[in-house]
Amino acid sequence: MRTSKYFMPTLREVSSEAETISHQLMLRAGLIRKQAAGIYTYLPLGFKVLKKIENIVRQEMEKSGCVEILASAMQNSELWQESGRWSEYGAEMFRLKDRHNRDFCLGPTHEEIFTDLMRNNVNSYRQLPLTLFQIQTKYRDERRPRFGVIRSREFIMKDAYSFDLDEAGLDLSYEEMYKGYKRIFDRCSLKYQVVEADTGAIGGSSSHEFMVISEVGEDDLVFCEKCGYSANVETAISKERSFADLTEDAISGKKEKVYTPDVTTIRDVADFLKTSSEKILKAVLYTDEKGRVYMCLLPGDREVNEIKLKKLLGLKEIELATEEQIKEITGSKPGFSGPIGLKKEIFIVADSEIKSMKNFVVGANEENHHIINCNNSDFNINVYGDLKTVINADMCHNCSGNLSSSKGIEVGHIFKLGTKYSESLNAKYLDNNGKEKPMVMGCYGIGVTRTLAAIIEQNNDENGILWPLNLAPFEVAVIPVNTKNETQTKLAEEIYQTLKENRIDAILDDRNERVGVKFKDMDLIGIPLKIVIGKNAAENKVEVKFRDKDEAQIVEVSEILKIVQDYYTN
Repeated sequence: MRTSKYFMPTLREVSSEAETISHQLMLRAGLIRKQAAGIYTYLPLGFKVLKKIENIVRQEMEKSGCVEILASAMQNSELWQESGRWSEYGAEMFRLKDRHNRDFCLGPTHEEIFTDLMRNNVNSYRQLPLTLFQIQTKYRDERRPRFGVIRSREFIMKDAYSFDLDEAGLDLSYEEMYKGYKRIFDRCSLKYQVVEADTGAIGGSSSHEFMVISEVGEDDLVFCEKCGYSANVETAISKERSFADLTEDAISGKKEKVYTPDVTTIRDVADFLKTSSEKILKAVLYTDEKGRVYMCLLPGDREVNEIKLKKLLGLKEIELATEEQIKEITGSKPGFSGPIGLKKEIFIVADSEIKSMKNFVVGANEENHHIINCNNSDFNINVYGDLKTVINADMCHNCSGNLSSSKGIEVGHIFKLGTKYSESLNAKYLDNNGKEKPMVMGCYGIGVTRTLAAIIEQNNDENGILWPLNLAPFEVAVIPVNTKNETQTKLAEEIYQTLKENRIDAILDDRNERVGVKFKDMDLIGIPLKIVIGKNAAENKVEVKFRDKDEAQIVEVSEILKIVQDYYTN
């Protein structure tokens, strides 16, 4: 390819709205252009890299025994209503009507479509197990699209669905996909962590996320270097602390209400009463989708994990109670809530660590007042459970080692769905005894466009992108210093043709530009190897410069092919 015939609009600066390195470099290097919030056009360079990632995904999926299909992005609402998710999925779903007023959506995911395909075409145990996959565009109306293609409203995804006879078969399919995903992300040269995760709107019994370690990641991860435990903070658990042996402090004694003027935060209350945050009982009020109110109790130095809370209570949605709702339940404004002396009886859920707490502080449900020296016997708790968000330096529940934390970008997610969709959509098969049974399903997704961004996040320098060799849009850039110099242009053309004849994907920079501009563009784009034809051309010598090395070398033209081939095979 020649730059004079290629669409490669690079930029020196980009809008301040491009917050992340990947977003900035994808715009500057001419990989993408924004059409609307969270919607991008992929230009030739970006599209080439996407196709290379897709090919890796496709090869490893087929190696894992998966079969590729392509389903429509437009989905009939009837299947979603049948599964129960049409009303459950929420505002992220793009909904539309056709000219006959029938409801459709632009697919955010494809569980219903694949399950419907199987129920209409598979009916015998002899046809299973089977895993189907596709690489296709998905649509989700994100509340806040950001970070370029990391959180967008239109994105390319590989989704696969396994159909097995039983749970044992699902375990095998899940393990095969787990290994396949590791091969994919290894081939993309990513530093990643596999973590236990919440199943979210997809559902199912268990799941794992493949997280690329990155400071711009939207997910918080915790892991134990001692035993290897790792999880998304949404589901992470730690060893429970015991407060039974806490040294008695200045507020120990009889239970009494005390005046605490203008102290509404846990830290302020602790300072005022000369105690520690973990001896204050934090009370947080929530409402569910039916308007019911819950009080959540946990040690004052911890935050509520809303994912865990919803799971414990079996709720689909929760949100913080309003100031009016809190006043109606407690009789006071926020900051002084507690489980003693409520105006209305409500469901109280407490973190398990509270069981060992003694002589603690609670809000008095009266402005500027708290109650000291309380115990669990002073009020009723409806249910205990793990409700807290795990933090850095908590103890691992497996080995008691210290947990570490980091940020991650989710690039892959695998689920054990079980019979969630096969039961609701009646996807069943006849076993060898002629008995009807539901297919047991797994679901496996990879964000292809997000993977592209994650690769850039981990592979860049002050000059631009540092692509892994197998993913660079071009393998070699051939650059004549002076396009008006016949000797240089002729030699550049010969080198370019030799590379092409040997199936090396090269780009010839034949623009009538200053050589400094050419160098900057090729470094920005991330071409791994530059061959510069300059003043030594008359001696049949050229300069070879590797993108990841500081120094260039002068070589004979006859050596170039071997240098390039060795570079890409070693």
